[in-house]
Amino acid sequence: MTQHQETAHHREAIEYRDADTVHVDHEFTVPLDHDRPGGPRIRVYAREVRAAGRAARELPWLLFLGGGPGAASPRPYATGGWLARALRDHRVLLLDQRGTGRSTPVDRRVLTRLPDPGAQAEYLSHFRADAIVRDAEAIRRVLAADRPWSVLGQSFGGLCATTYLSFAPHGLARVLIAGGLPGVGATADEVYRALYPRVAARNAEHYDRLPGDVERARAVARHLRDRRVTLPSGRRLTVEAFQSLGNVLGGTDGSLRLHHLLEDPFTGGTELSDAFLLQADHALSDAAGGPLFHLLHEATYAQGPGATRWSAQRVRGAFPAFDAATALDSGAPVLFTGEMTYPWMFETDPALRPFRDAAALIAERPVWPALYDTGRLRENTVPVAAAIYDGDMYVDRDLSLGTARTIRGLRPWLTDEYQHDGLRTSNGRVLERLLELLGEQA
Repeated sequence: MTQHQETAHHREAIEYRDADTVHVDHEFTVPLDHDRPGGPRIRVYAREVRAAGRAARELPWLLFLGGGPGAASPRPYATGGWLARALRDHRVLLLDQRGTGRSTPVDRRVLTRLPDPGAQAEYLSHFRADAIVRDAEAIRRVLAADRPWSVLGQSFGGLCATTYLSFAPHGLARVLIAGGLPGVGATADEVYRALYPRVAARNAEHYDRLPGDVERARAVARHLRDRRVTLPSGRRLTVEAFQSLGNVLGGTDGSLRLHHLLEDPFTGGTELSDAFLLQADHALSDAAGGPLFHLLHEATYAQGPGATRWSAQRVRGAFPAFDAATALDSGAPVLFTGEMTYPWMFETDPALRPFRDAAALIAERPVWPALYDTGRLRENTVPVAAAIYDGDMYVDRDLSLGTARTIRGLRPWLTDEYQHDGLRTSNGRVLERLLELLGEQA
């Protein structure tokens, strides 16, 4: 990452208020490629939130980097949970990371402006954590008058925060990470080799708790094996797509959500019910709102030479328990998969199909820029605290602990009290604990 300092062009909207909070819309224009400041520019949006009755100048900034890749920042319909805790002593900036929400979103319309899959893949390569961090730095120089600010990173936001520590620590007053401390030296293959066993363990927990779901899932998989089923969106519900519904298992209520989907998939008949198909379609619809998740999911682990080459698909072969055909023949449970992207998704999903050729080029990209500087992380002076969830299905605990030992001064909190979504579901307790680790009391 170069040291060129690009200042974002800023347009601030009129603030608006509710009973407890003040909201201010901020829009910026930044280069698509920060190494080419004279090239194409994109819009980046962020929402400032602060407690009513508190003057902005009294409050330090807390930048929130949320999950993804490809997810917009949370929309605060009500002020509770971690946000309520943060607003006690911060003004919070909820960033729509580039390509999401109101930040020049990546969708099918993007393709009409680009001449071929090669140009599309090149465009999409500029939406990883390194570019997000440079956007944040350009914004900080405007909003914070070039003073350091604090960052809270959840899930993929934690990966971004670690990139921030690597390349722009001068912009950081402190860093708080919840369920997103990456394995800074791990390849995509190494990440998936660590995660497949964790997904299998979560399947086992689900089936032990709800044993009736074993045969229900097998019945659905048999039906999909023998028949062609199309969901209301036009997406094909294949056996593999059905297995991918297991992505919810990593959340606090994920097991119950999957169980409710499986409660009566046939509604007493021999065909999958309309209600089941609608629910399954909804659960699989995240790609329609944000194709960046699938386009760049494996690229979030790519650094230096080495193409990812559909890593999750290749590594899956080392875990035959996830082979549904074998499970159906042997009588074993059908295992659901987790946060993995597979090439068949770009064939069966209408929202992803337009990106198929660009996705193939991204998977074969031979070299990616570095995302982490381990030498700088070992010399880190920024206060850092990280929540590491013992049973996290999306971010491997052991890889996180390895990085915790790499980042000088990082204060880890290993806990089995919460799942990956602990920041959202703990009513502010996870954020409170991270602040306590840095010596800040309520």
